[in-house]
Amino acid sequence: MKIIFIGNKQDSTRSVTLNGWAKVLLSFCFLALPAGAGFVMSQLMNGGKSAPELVEVVEAMQAELAQQKQQLESKQSDARRRLSALTSKLAEMQARLVRLDALGERLTDVASLDDGEFDFSRVPAVGGPETAILGEQEPSDLDHLFQQLERQLQDRELQLEMMESMLVDRKLTEESTVTGRPITKGWMSSKYGWRTDPFHGKRAWHDGVDFAGKEGGDVVATAAGVVIWSGERSGYGHLVEIEHGDGYVTRYGHNKENLVKAGDVVKKGQIIALMGSTGRSTGPHVHFEVYKNGRSVDPATYIKRTVR
Repeated sequence: MKIIFIGNKQDSTRSVTLNGWAKVLLSFCFLALPAGAGFVMSQLMNGGKSAPELVEVVEAMQAELAQQKQQLESKQSDARRRLSALTSKLAEMQARLVRLDALGERLTDVASLDDGEFDFSRVPAVGGPETAILGEQEPSDLDHLFQQLERQLQDRELQLEMMESMLVDRKLTEESTVTGRPITKGWMSSKYGWRTDPFHGKRAWHDGVDFAGKEGGDVVATAAGVVIWSGERSGYGHLVEIEHGDGYVTRYGHNKENLVKAGDVVKKGQIIALMGSTGRSTGPHVHFEVYKNGRSVDPATYIKRTVR
């Protein structure tokens, strides 16, 4: 076998004659080297893995992808359930807020509170100097709605607590303040002060007012308090005496029968005795006295009194 080499210069050629072994070696170079290079490149690209190993790697990757897909679907399902629960909670909070507003407006109207003192139709006014903000995370729209509703609910609850406290205080004031008549039926038969004594006809001081009526009629407490006396007393007959606090004491005399005993706690308007004519009396009536800090005062002032 002869190989001819042609040079760059004109008419410059060279020939080489190959024997049998040279032919074999040259054939190996031309045929085996490309196949070997391909095998080496394949090994480098595949990390030196064989075909079965590559199949296992692909299958493992597919299984991992399937698992990740399943986890993603599960998280998406959880997110949808959570969103549904949050939406329901949001609707519940909005309904609570509407009920609280309606209740607050109703209580404001019933209690006749000053206009503007409790306003359930507006967002509460707040303010203050700007301070450093912790964190830069921007809340989502849903979080913002929850925060806004939570603030409104807290404001409404605070207003209602204050209103309840005011109403309780007002109720206690109304209950403990001496007002009104000590009877349910009857008329005033004698006033407070100087009068002609019905027994001896002389001018005498009268420490209370008398209300005449039907024997057995109701005698009621003019304010809430504690009974400090229930029994016989000279001149009063059957007497009930009640302490109301703040230095106030009331007396109800000439009763046919006392219905309470010492130590009882009574409410305003509660029936405490039945009208009679016991003691120094000319007929069925209630002798009503009011004492303030131990001194007798005109009950007429308290009979006509209104609580503000």
